[in-house]
Amino acid sequence: MDPTIFIFLSSGLFLGWSLGANDAANVFGTAVGSRMVRFGTAALICSVCLALGAVFGGAGATHGLGKLGQISTLAGAFTVALSAAATVMWMTRAGLPVSTSQAIVGAIVGWNMFAQLNTDKAVLSKIAMTWIACPVLGAVFAMMLYQIIKGIIYLFKPHLLRQDQLTRYGLVLAGALGSYSLGANNIGNVMGVFVPSSPFTDLPMYGDWILTSTQQLFLLGAIAIGVGVFTYSKKVMMTVGDNLMPLSPVAALVVVVAHSMVLFVFSSTWLQETMVSMGLFKIPLIPVSSSQAVIGAVIGIGMLKGIKGVRQIRWMVLLNIAGGWMMTPIAAAILCYVFLFVMQNVFNQVVM
Repeated sequence: MDPTIFIFLSSGLFLGWSLGANDAANVFGTAVGSRMVRFGTAALICSVCLALGAVFGGAGATHGLGKLGQISTLAGAFTVALSAAATVMWMTRAGLPVSTSQAIVGAIVGWNMFAQLNTDKAVLSKIAMTWIACPVLGAVFAMMLYQIIKGIIYLFKPHLLRQDQLTRYGLVLAGALGSYSLGANNIGNVMGVFVPSSPFTDLPMYGDWILTSTQQLFLLGAIAIGVGVFTYSKKVMMTVGDNLMPLSPVAALVVVVAHSMVLFVFSSTWLQETMVSMGLFKIPLIPVSSSQAVIGAVIGIGMLKGIKGVRQIRWMVLLNIAGGWMMTPIAAAILCYVFLFVMQNVFNQVVM
């Protein structure tokens, strides 16, 4: 294999690192912010489970993103991923939990503009709708779960220490499941643009099991995400888990589970097929933002608590986060257009 291929893949790995530093940390952000789980423990569990989700469940959401733009050259994929990664890194330095999904979508739109290709407005609209649906679903799921758990606590009346211990175990388990869902849903952001031009070939493993070309790409991306979680995620964890609104341990557990449910909805082929077979609408399998799901869940709990809860929400922090969400796709599209021009005219690379 030509070693220069890994130079092109490096931007995808950079994007994976950025996602780990920003989005992936949100799985355990509320647990760490509420001091129920140590950062090191959270980072280790998140990294391992995320890699499993990426390799074994990452195909569905990747195909949905591919409909927006098929980038058939490694140089083009490199530039798109680099633009998204640079945008996310910029936002991460500001401590804002932005959407990696929005960054990669904006970069793909920038590539379409540079290549003078029409962006499928129906697909783009469907993706944009998930940006609205994601925090709304997070809020709805959180409100439902919070009421259910409050009812269980009221019914069984566990001792405070016992409740604290069960909550801690629940946060670890929910974080592991959430990490798996995040890997399955968001690996498409990291390595999805490289799938059409993948340099790998299927690799026979044990027995009849084959590690496909796409799974090898996803494994590389998952490793990069794990490095990002360990090295640079703590600041964003504290923004989501502590700065937006004070959370009790039980509320922190609810936020993690609600977030996991949202990511599962947008990455499960089984759920999509089940909904279609029942004559219901078809759920789009698209990478969505874990940040949006977590923040929606936090807001949902605040609203459920009434006036007191709404007052606890730090609205200026939320306003800054919302501003980051709006800036992300625009900045990524502009950066991608500029980087593509440089790659084609300065480095003489075929980008389309």
